Amino acid sequence: MAMHNRSNGEPFGRLLLVDADDASAQLVSETLGQSLGGSLRITVVSGGRPAAELLRDGGYDIILADLQSLRDLSDRSDDAVARLVRLADGALVVALSDGASVSAAVGAMRAGAHDYVTKPLSGPAMAARISELAQRHGKARALSIEPQSEGLSDFAGFIGSSSAMQFVYEQIGRISTSSAPVFITGESGTGKDVCAEALHAKGPRMGKRLVAINCAAIPRDLMESELFGVARGAFTGAHEDRKGAAELADGGTLFLDEIGEMDLSLQSKLLRFLQTGTLSRVGEAGVRQVDVRVICATNRNPMQLISEKKFREDLFYRLHVLPIHLPPLRQRPSDIMVLARHFLARYSAEERKSFTGFAPDVAALLTSAEWPGNVRQLQNLVRRLVVMCDGAEITMPMLRAADIESQGLAPAPEPMPRGERRQAILPMWQQEQRIIEDAIASFGGNVSLAAAALEISPSTIYRKRQGWSEMAVAS
Repeated sequence: MAMHNRSNGEPFGRLLLVDADDASAQLVSETLGQSLGGSLRITVVSGGRPAAELLRDGGYDIILADLQSLRDLSDRSDDAVARLVRLADGALVVALSDGASVSAAVGAMRAGAHDYVTKPLSGPAMAARISELAQRHGKARALSIEPQSEGLSDFAGFIGSSSAMQFVYEQIGRISTSSAPVFITGESGTGKDVCAEALHAKGPRMGKRLVAINCAAIPRDLMESELFGVARGAFTGAHEDRKGAAELADGGTLFLDEIGEMDLSLQSKLLRFLQTGTLSRVGEAGVRQVDVRVICATNRNPMQLISEKKFREDLFYRLHVLPIHLPPLRQRPSDIMVLARHFLARYSAEERKSFTGFAPDVAALLTSAEWPGNVRQLQNLVRRLVVMCDGAEITMPMLRAADIESQGLAPAPEPMPRGERRQAILPMWQQEQRIIEDAIASFGGNVSLAAAALEISPSTIYRKRQGWSEMAVAS
């Protein structure tokens, strides 16, 4: 990731740090200044009131605010954060705290903060988090965060050279050598399994096994034995000792996909395993020592799961050490045709077809589509086109015939009788989705501000987004 000065010589970004602890503030200023580049201008204030005064003049791109230092604005940290957000004029707002309280995190996020980070801060890690937020919320241009001029077009199973993917590649390269847990988030179909495989392949455990287990696909009463193994005679049908996924991955990597679907009773056992590095097979009294790196992934909002008592707070903070967020396909439009051509060549070879490309109008439609199913939806569509059609070029009639889901790509309108006019009507849920997503985009990705403008609660938006995600998965 390269960062450049503005052409007029001004700093590429201004950061406001609110922290009453002088030692902490100095450390954060020095490490962020080094990690984000010397041209970043950092202003430090000790409390919420002086921060509010500065924000009234505007001009800040990032605000890092220690919740304890905002007490002079309000006794309630979420009220203080909400006030800063109102004054921030679209700046990225990150709440900081010495504690790992989920209630504080949820309160800060609902009040409008873009993220919540526990202290102490690592300069490189915080720089990476700020860069990720800038990419995710469309602030990269304002912060002049750009990929290197010669970026990778493919990387360990990923395809694409957009700035969003360059950042993902850099994150994988940086953290693959660590043994710390990785927490991957992203919508369904964005490639979370590919990310886990890349982390394993790029790390020191590449010669060992990567064992993946889908927490949503295994019945609850079988999940413990699948994860930790079973001893002979533990229950009817257990005729022999059997290793679980964690034991099979000893020395390598354990990938827990859809971790948000894991039953609460098993979450406590997983936490103990992470803390001690030991496990007991079902029906076994003794313990076994294993050495695995844990990578987990979810397409759900983990903070929302915690607030709904569906995910343990202590387990989240044990797993959420090195986060990676995979961008949806609609946020990386320059990669769409790269991916489409890759899938076309692959499936044409498999099916012994002669396709060589896409008609210009097809390419334009694919690039402008919303892709609720992300890369998986695009991949399935191209494969369907190759199987169902013949020719040298994918044409619009082929695309209309193959796009049976009508998700992300608009089907061709039926001819209307002469003299009759009818406007295409989208289903209610699609219209509602468009209204909510447009509102979120207009507030730079800030769900709390979008919810306030729509006069609904942020939890309603999270719930509806989850419903749309599940509909996309079901399709």
